Amino acid sequence: MIRNLPLFAFFSMVVSCFTAAAETVPGGNLREPMPVQWSMQPEVFQSLPTEDNWWQTLGDPVLLQLLDMAESNNFNLLATAKRIEAARQSLNEVRAAYFPTVSADAGWDRIQESGRQTAVTTPASKMSYFSLGLSAQWEIDLFGRVAANAKASRQAYNATRAEYAGAMVSLAANVAKAYINLRLYQEQLQVANAHIEQQQKVTKITEARFEAGLGNMLEVNQARTVLYSTEATIPGLEAMIQTSVNAIALLVGCYPDEISDLLVNNKSQLPEVTSVFGTGVPLDLLRRRPDIVQVELNMAQLAAQIGVEKKDFLPVLSITGAIGTTAHKAGDLFGSHSMTYSVAPQLSWTIFDGLARNYRVAEVKADFEASIDSYNLTVMTAVQEVNNATVNYTSTLETIQLYKKVIETSQESLKLSMERYKQGLSEFTNVADAQINYLTYQNSLVSSKAKAITALITLYEALGGGWSGSLPQ
Repeated sequence: MIRNLPLFAFFSMVVSCFTAAAETVPGGNLREPMPVQWSMQPEVFQSLPTEDNWWQTLGDPVLLQLLDMAESNNFNLLATAKRIEAARQSLNEVRAAYFPTVSADAGWDRIQESGRQTAVTTPASKMSYFSLGLSAQWEIDLFGRVAANAKASRQAYNATRAEYAGAMVSLAANVAKAYINLRLYQEQLQVANAHIEQQQKVTKITEARFEAGLGNMLEVNQARTVLYSTEATIPGLEAMIQTSVNAIALLVGCYPDEISDLLVNNKSQLPEVTSVFGTGVPLDLLRRRPDIVQVELNMAQLAAQIGVEKKDFLPVLSITGAIGTTAHKAGDLFGSHSMTYSVAPQLSWTIFDGLARNYRVAEVKADFEASIDSYNLTVMTAVQEVNNATVNYTSTLETIQLYKKVIETSQESLKLSMERYKQGLSEFTNVADAQINYLTYQNSLVSSKAKAITALITLYEALGGGWSGSLPQ
């Protein structure tokens, strides 16, 4: 079911507000007016994450496999899809009011009436008969009450589709962020193991110099301290790797053992992302954000609901009819003189109800006005999130380039300090400091790479999904 469910099928969707509803909103309304029609351009259509070329730019097939698993198995997403189905059935229920309600009945009645109801006593009268018939009731939608209800329900249904799109975008981003965290810890573990190997060699050199009388025990202890402090980071990194696997497993709807080989044994590196974004983001990319679409559809629903409530001030025209047959003997039910029928057109009009209808209209108007504020806040929040993600991404790219220079210098410093120490021209503290700095800077570089990719994923989320084409240059 999920595989065939469109992620964002709001092509040419009507979200026009009722004119009567718009007239009731005091001054200002939206900072940006609601469109008469929601007509999205093809270049900003959304697609399922597994069909979104945007994820291809990261060049990680394991991540694509995880997104595919999450799309099919994530329980929050499955629950959201079921809410869409519930909303669709609710819409069908409202539309059913266009048709008459028909019921069938059959029975047998035995009646006895008292003979003492008047001053003269008579024998009690008895009778019994069989009956069989159909009855129907139909509200003629002369004043558009049913149509208004259907329109409001349709907007509620469309809002659940937008909710599904938002859940999909959020799920894809969360899976990707958890995956990047996993690769971050794995790469930091690789860095730590590489440094441990080098620090073990340095420690053996200090021990050899001590045994040869060229060094002292302080130098040995300093070398061991650096080594042990690096080794102490291993258990924590291994634990974070496992917790990351657990987090990913929950998101993709499986148990950790089922994806352990895929994630732990397949130790991919962090994707290299170096493209720099322009300063501007097309407004259409923000307009298709699921949360913006959802709040806009909620506004359309409330606008339609105002029309529904106003229909209560108009008369209701309905027709009630029944046709059947009645006879003392069952065999006479279909005789020529047994048929009964009735037709009863009825026009009802509530004249006074203690102003209850006025209060209901005022309540929906207030909800509509509150939804306008929610819409404006959602748009402003979207702009802020995009700006923050863009700034974080571009600044982190600059940080990465600077850390690469720092690491080159730090590596050279470690090499020079080690040579001077071997020649007896420098204290070992210089070597120990260089070792610690080199490890710190390498970890910072790895963290910055992960931060850049995370910011890029956050930008994907802030824009409501991927966009056509490759990463902007």
